[in-house]
Amino acid sequence: MKQKLARLGLNGRLALIAFTLGLIALFAGNPYQGSQVTLDAKELGIMVDRQVDHITVDELADWIIKGRSDYRLIDLRPENDFSTYHVPTAENVTVAGLTEYPIQRNEKIVLYSEGGIHSAQAWMLLKALKYRGVYILRGGLEEWRDRILFPNIPENPTPDQASLLETMKEVSRYFGGTPQARGQGKDSPASALTLPKLEMPSSGSPAVAGKKKKKEGC
Repeated sequence: MKQKLARLGLNGRLALIAFTLGLIALFAGNPYQGSQVTLDAKELGIMVDRQVDHITVDELADWIIKGRSDYRLIDLRPENDFSTYHVPTAENVTVAGLTEYPIQRNEKIVLYSEGGIHSAQAWMLLKALKYRGVYILRGGLEEWRDRILFPNIPENPTPDQASLLETMKEVSRYFGGTPQARGQGKDSPASALTLPKLEMPSSGSPAVAGKKKKKEGC
């Protein structure tokens, strides 16, 4: 087991820690008194190890830009935080409210919170209740801010980097963010930067996978 943990990268270790803490908090605190849920420990271990239960912020941004509607994005943060800013298309539901929220077991559900503990708790709860298509947004809102809204862009990119970095800039501006020159605001975390207004921009969508995509309303 120790050797297996040693082979995990930083993201893998953080995911495992978040899931473990989430499991302890979920069942030790018992916020769902009166409800009995079960978890398949083997399935849980496989999914954590392979990270097949994660969606990256780049994937989510691409889905939003393309106007996909085959998923439900759930923001697990408090209502005040959600009102201040949330990822476009998100719905606000607390972990405790998930059992009463109208989501179907055959839907693709993507969960996110500020960090990882609440997402881990919600993932475990829904998996225990036999929701099959449940995913966690890798890195949560923090990763969304760092990579989508305020990505670090090197001042002198190589030719190989230029195309990718240009797309990152377009995606950032599409969501109302501001690309950051590498080193710019390095003493301030992305969370301290001014978050964009909640409405989507009226400009056309950025280039995705080398092609222009028609922007649809979110």
